[in-house]
Amino acid sequence: MLTLDQVEVQRSGRTVLTIPHLTVREGRLLAVVGPNGAGKSTLLLTLAHLLEPVSGQLLYRGQLVKQRDILAYRRRLGLAFQKPLLLSGSVLNNAATGLALRGMARTARRERALHWLERFGVAHLSQRSAHQLSGGESQRVSLARALATDPEVLLLDEPFAGLDAPTRERLLDDFQRMLADVDLTVVLVTHDPEEALVLADQMIVLWDGQIRQAGPPATIFSAPVDAEVATFVGVETIVNGQVVAARDGQVTIAVNDLHLDAVADLDVGRDVLFCIRPEDLTLWTAEELPTSSARNQLPGTIRRLSSRGPLVNVVVDCGFSITAQITRASAEEMALALGQRVVITFKASAVHLIAR
Repeated sequence: MLTLDQVEVQRSGRTVLTIPHLTVREGRLLAVVGPNGAGKSTLLLTLAHLLEPVSGQLLYRGQLVKQRDILAYRRRLGLAFQKPLLLSGSVLNNAATGLALRGMARTARRERALHWLERFGVAHLSQRSAHQLSGGESQRVSLARALATDPEVLLLDEPFAGLDAPTRERLLDDFQRMLADVDLTVVLVTHDPEEALVLADQMIVLWDGQIRQAGPPATIFSAPVDAEVATFVGVETIVNGQVVAARDGQVTIAVNDLHLDAVADLDVGRDVLFCIRPEDLTLWTAEELPTSSARNQLPGTIRRLSSRGPLVNVVVDCGFSITAQITRASAEEMALALGQRVVITFKASAVHLIAR
């Protein structure tokens, strides 16, 4: 649907985005994630042709978007931003703005706007002033306005950020249901990789204006290319190690004085980063450790307990710090406390190794 080829974008004479090649596939949702200042919004504005690259090409359905085609190209796009940017006037008039600019008859644009307001659960507010809406309601109107024009590509710049958690979850659910019913190509900029995991078919990680990793979200979460990406997608345990044995796709990694098993095809002597996600670890009290198929069992001492809403992160000193994540209910049932002796278990297949 969209392609960027050899694109470089500058601001104030400084290169802020370099994209050798990026393809946005038709009917898919591409999530663009990365830390603040990574170039995510710059990429979105470049796709919208609201920023002009100093070099490279933007193609739509394989055809170069030329200067004389920009208006026609933009009419195929819908945009929504973190700030809803609603106009003065009623909710209905806001939702119909793009249709009015396209010259659609009043009755037809009213019906179309009401349809999308209904899809996002705010049709009952159609006569209310847009400036009297809550943050969640405003964002629903903004999305309805973007979709009312029947775009082929929807560009979203952190539309779910800045909302309180319950409002955000409800809007995400409604948005996901909407996507299942329409044939739409979406580029979603977000700083929240979990959001990408829920919504996206494909994901790119931007870092310092460059694509650090691209692929299905589940692949990036389970196999990040480096320590920075690993940390960004929620890998809590990243430690140095070395391959000391290898056979038939299985390796043994020396981490400090411990030997840990992993699934990988690496040569003996290779230095690696040993990575494991907190949800892939199982935590046992020393007294209750059952017979387990997990290849790795590490006794240790609890050094920190950190609440994460309904979850608890448990940092255990096993000769190195390793972080497990359990439910609050499990933590209370196990009566976990600082200084308590516990055992961490995990499967060899849960380990991700980054060759150094």
